[in-house]
Amino acid sequence: MTRHHPDSLSLMEYSAGNLTEPHALCIRLHLEQCPHCRSRVDTLNSLGAVMMEQQPKVTVSVGSFEQLMARIDSVPQDASPVMQAPRLSPLQKLLGEDINELPWKRQLGDVSVLDISEKFPGQGERVVLQKLVAGGKAPAHTHRGDETTIVLQGAFADQKGVFNQWDFVVLNEQDEHRPVAVGCEDCITLSVLSAPVKLTGTFTRMLNPFIR
Repeated sequence: MTRHHPDSLSLMEYSAGNLTEPHALCIRLHLEQCPHCRSRVDTLNSLGAVMMEQQPKVTVSVGSFEQLMARIDSVPQDASPVMQAPRLSPLQKLLGEDINELPWKRQLGDVSVLDISEKFPGQGERVVLQKLVAGGKAPAHTHRGDETTIVLQGAFADQKGVFNQWDFVVLNEQDEHRPVAVGCEDCITLSVLSAPVKLTGTFTRMLNPFIR
C-alpha cells in the first residue's frame, strides 16, 4: 500500500498536461498502483471537462457531420477477431526489459545508476534509475535543485520515514538524507533531477566536482 503521494498541485498539473514528460511518467507509475490518487485525478479531469464546456463552442454543420459518419461507415470492417496484445506498463515500454537486468553502473559503494535522460530528448532534466543493494546505504547528500523520485522495487528509509514500492517523494535544497535499503531485495528508484546532488559526507564530499 502506498503511503507517500504526489501533492495536490502536482496532480492538478498532471491532469492539465502541464508536466514535463519525465515528471508525468513518475506520477503515471504511481497512479497505476494508487486508487486514492487515481480518484483525485479522475475528479480533476471531470472538473476540467466541465470548464471546457464553458468555453465558446465551434459549430459544425449537419451536412459535414453526416459526411464524416458516412466515410466511417464505408470503411471495410475486418470480421476476424482482434487479438489484444498484453498491456505493458509505461516503464516496460520505456526500458523494454526487466529493471534488474539493465546495464547498471556502480557509482559509489552500494549504489548503482543508469542514466536514461536520452530517452527524453529535449528535456532539461536528468532522469536516472538508481539501485541500492539490499541492506546497503547511499552516501549522505543534499540537493542543488529539485528531485522527484518514485520507488519501483523494494523500499528505503531515511529520516522522513520508510518509502515502499510505488511511493512518491519530492526533495529539494532543504533536504539532506542518507537512504538505507530495507527488506530483502534491492531498492530501485526512478528520479528526475533539476540539478546534481551534493555529497555531504566527510570523505565523499571531495567527489562533488565529478558528479553531474
